[in-house]
Amino acid sequence: MYGVIKLSFSRTCPTTSGPMVWTAYDLKTKCLMKFLNQLFQQEHLSLLLCLSPQLVSFTPHSSQASSSSVHGQASPPPAAYVEERQSALVFRDVPSDIIIEVDGGAFSLHKFPLVSRSGRMRKLVAEHREADVSKIELHGLPGGAESFELAAKFCYGINFEITAANVAQLCCVSDYLEMTEEYSKNNLGSRAAEYLDSVVCKNLEMCVVVLQQCENLLPLADELQIVVRCIDAIASKACVEQIASSFSRLEYSSSGRLHMSKQPKCEGDWWIEDISVLRVDLYQRVITAIKCRGVRPESIGASLVNYAEKELIKKSSLWNQPNQAAVDPVSGASSHERLVVETIVSLLPVEKFSVPITFLFGMLRSAVMLDCSVSCRLDLERRIGSQLDIATLDDLLIPSFRHAGDTLFDVETVHRILVNFSQMEDSDEDMDEESVFESDSPSSPSQTALFKVSKLVDNYLAEIAPDANLKLNVFVAIAETLPAHARTVHDGLYRAIDIYLKAHQALSEPDKRKLCKLIDFQKLSQEAGVHAAQNERLPVQSIVQVLYYEQLRLRNSLFCSYPDEDPKPIHQSWRINSGARSAAMSPRDNYASLRRENRDLKLELARMRMRLNDLEKDHVYMKRNLDRSSSRKLMSSFSKKIFKLNIFARTPSRGPSSPSKHSQISESKFTERT
Repeated sequence: MYGVIKLSFSRTCPTTSGPMVWTAYDLKTKCLMKFLNQLFQQEHLSLLLCLSPQLVSFTPHSSQASSSSVHGQASPPPAAYVEERQSALVFRDVPSDIIIEVDGGAFSLHKFPLVSRSGRMRKLVAEHREADVSKIELHGLPGGAESFELAAKFCYGINFEITAANVAQLCCVSDYLEMTEEYSKNNLGSRAAEYLDSVVCKNLEMCVVVLQQCENLLPLADELQIVVRCIDAIASKACVEQIASSFSRLEYSSSGRLHMSKQPKCEGDWWIEDISVLRVDLYQRVITAIKCRGVRPESIGASLVNYAEKELIKKSSLWNQPNQAAVDPVSGASSHERLVVETIVSLLPVEKFSVPITFLFGMLRSAVMLDCSVSCRLDLERRIGSQLDIATLDDLLIPSFRHAGDTLFDVETVHRILVNFSQMEDSDEDMDEESVFESDSPSSPSQTALFKVSKLVDNYLAEIAPDANLKLNVFVAIAETLPAHARTVHDGLYRAIDIYLKAHQALSEPDKRKLCKLIDFQKLSQEAGVHAAQNERLPVQSIVQVLYYEQLRLRNSLFCSYPDEDPKPIHQSWRINSGARSAAMSPRDNYASLRRENRDLKLELARMRMRLNDLEKDHVYMKRNLDRSSSRKLMSSFSKKIFKLNIFARTPSRGPSSPSKHSQISESKFTERT
């Protein structure tokens, strides 16, 4: 086989004064290679070899075969060429003079193609120039034997396809082997970088594929800005898709005005499924970049929910174990899941309702189960507390994953959630002190949320009350987290306390009184009041209060039979008529009217407090009367017994047939009493 070979030396040849360029038309390749070996042994190390593709034949001698297909200007290789996968990397009829070992795989190659493209190979070959056959081992080569095989193909002039699946490997291996423009024009590094910028970064799916390949190439892929370029491209594409979907939601109303449709379309969130295949650290960087670009919090929340479902439910063994309490938080799988939970929580948008509250409770259960960091759990508890009014009873029933002897449910976590809710309610009232609509109106969103949470807490207390390990102070603390005005009716609280008393019959009387102090018996319904009056589990003082308030209710019901003498309470008329007056007045007049009504309500509240004090005094008076009456009955019975003994007493001076005058008088008195 013949070919045109051009040899140029950067070092001055010993026989000539300048660079030497030889052209041969009738040299066989075998003779040429022997001649080149002799020149190389004479330390002409800067030899640049340019061979036409027809002069070389390439087959890998690696245990790992490349998945890239050969294509380009050269025609595809024949089938016989593909089958020769076990032969060495050789020039035809020329023995190899260097062996490269990468990750246990050996490549029998030639020095000249390698040193013509790689600066690192030049340095390594120069260190082993005394040996006829050099053996070099490359440690820590990014991408392993597969990447080196592609680099060797490039050095031998064999074209192959650069794809999204190998461009990251090519960029890293070209940097490792120093295949830059300094050593050869259009070298592998520049080719791979050009493909990354012009092809990969314009397609979101290809960027995701490259990021997946970079998972095993870190930190070199980060140093070469491969990861950053792909992440920026993904964030830009997601932002553009959101803008496009926003324009698609624009609609014309019947009046001809342009407005946004109420139901957002999901066409612009197709990237959510694509990025869910990334590793958690790269996913975190992608979401952070997307948030910086201003993507909707709802889209980010949907992406987090989708990623959590894949990483924690489908892939994880955490949810598939028959005994979840036996999960070892120290195991490798649990460590990965703990990292996923903490990462997702750190990426949650600050906006409320960006993720469903059921998802927040699910993450909280996982955080408790995996023993995540305290900051992670506190963040989830704070977020749940801000929207607790839309939670359900099943959400609050968080299993306890602690040692035996503890409560069935994690009551401490729920207590902290309720404390967060109460603190947020207090802060809202402080911020909106000037706004009567928010702080004083019973129908305001804040007050409505408070009523919903009070019912939720009462149901939760009734659910955990039968637990024998539930301590009294914990039960009382949960019940007292909400303010007194949160419960308009105390039937639910009474039901929970009754269940607790039934399950904890060993409670002392002081503990029972402490527990029943939580109930405002005046706020019990008629059915609950009748039940409480006959409830033997309640202490005597509580039953007396129930009877007293039932008597007041009966008196009020009798007064209601005379409608002319029963004026409506101020707060009732205000609740009915405030809405109509608010609609008919101007904002300033409406505000002044509400301020006056607020003052009236405060006066009425003061009257109610005075009435409550009077009722408490009456209660104390009734209690004293009961104690006195009981003591009188005791003395009366005692005196009767003593008197019976004196009836049959006889004085020694009189006979048995003649009783004394004093005994006859006493007997007559006893007869009258009986």
